[in-house]
Amino acid sequence: MNTHILNRLKKTASGIIENRVMKTARVLEVRKWPSASIIEIDLHMPQTTMDDWNEVNYIKCKVADLTYRDYTPSGWDAETQTCTLYIDVNHKGPGSNWANNLDKDDEVGYIGIKSTQQTPVNTSAVICLGDESSLGHLLAMQQLAMPASRFSGAVLMGDEHNRNLFSEYFRTPLQPVLRTDVHGHHSLTEWLLQQTYHLENTIFYLTGNNTMVGQLRKILRSQGYTSNQIMAQGFWS
Repeated sequence: MNTHILNRLKKTASGIIENRVMKTARVLEVRKWPSASIIEIDLHMPQTTMDDWNEVNYIKCKVADLTYRDYTPSGWDAETQTCTLYIDVNHKGPGSNWANNLDKDDEVGYIGIKSTQQTPVNTSAVICLGDESSLGHLLAMQQLAMPASRFSGAVLMGDEHNRNLFSEYFRTPLQPVLRTDVHGHHSLTEWLLQQTYHLENTIFYLTGNNTMVGQLRKILRSQGYTSNQIMAQGFWS
């Protein structure tokens, strides 16, 4: 069977599945940060119930034909069935192209919402460390962390305007940290070594690019934290 026929059959099968499971959300607002590297998207999701969102979830959004990307909703409101996505568009690809072309009142197709199986555990200190690609994940963790006083951490941002906007706009204990290396693990390691976290009753949640997540895990293990105290979620290489 030649490639053209195989692709056509694959597209037909995908369309049948989509018709059965595809749901739609409506774009309420699109905000591009001054650097144009982060896009903030408010969604209304009338086909989704948010009352049981007790873990950090991700939405599998259709960004092109036969192409899906996972994005983490944050700042969700179960009563109005709305949430916000923060999409890092520094990396070229179908997801970035899709986000850059979204406008108010556009429809967004998605085929499900699944859990990352991350939620703030019952401990006195929840420390979240991530980069721009995990901004939604970090803010979702903050929303779930009760009481809020036990939540803190840092987020890597290479752009000065983004760091200033983050500090001014968000009510969060997350500190924006300047990215001085490609993957950011050196920058976050330097910040981490300046902190005074206790070995007991502290859980770290690492999210973002795989290199950064892996290196930070090694640093924390070398400081005496156990594997049970380090939760990792790598997003991209």
